[in-house]
Amino acid sequence: QVPLVASGGGLAQTGGSPRLSCAASGGISDSISVGWYRQAPGKQRELVAQITNGSTTTYAESVKCRLTISRDNAKNTVYLQMNTLKPEDTAVYYCRVTQIGGRLVNYWGQGTQVTVSS
Repeated sequence: QVPLVASGGGLAQTGGSPRLSCAASGGISDSISVGWYRQAPGKQRELVAQITNGSTTTYAESVKCRLTISRDNAKNTVYLQMNTLKPEDTAVYYCRVTQIGGRLVNYWGQGTQVTVSS
């Protein structure tokens, strides 16, 4: 298991730039692939950003150019920088570890709520 704690959510204004954090007590390294997901009310959970164990980043089309995923191995943390927030970004945001080295895994954090006021 890789315990994950997501934080940084809250109430934000349209156009705001909050940064979400996903802290892994088991450690974050370049060998770990991590994704940020979100689930809006009444909708399915969707992948919005991912950083692979090769440090390749990918984004959902709906958030491309507005969200940036990054990691700080020294702080055991993966970040999701959110820019130019829109009301439709309102959701619970989750981080998930999907791969450690060559091993596929499925570890989820508890989620952090982001609410964007218009």
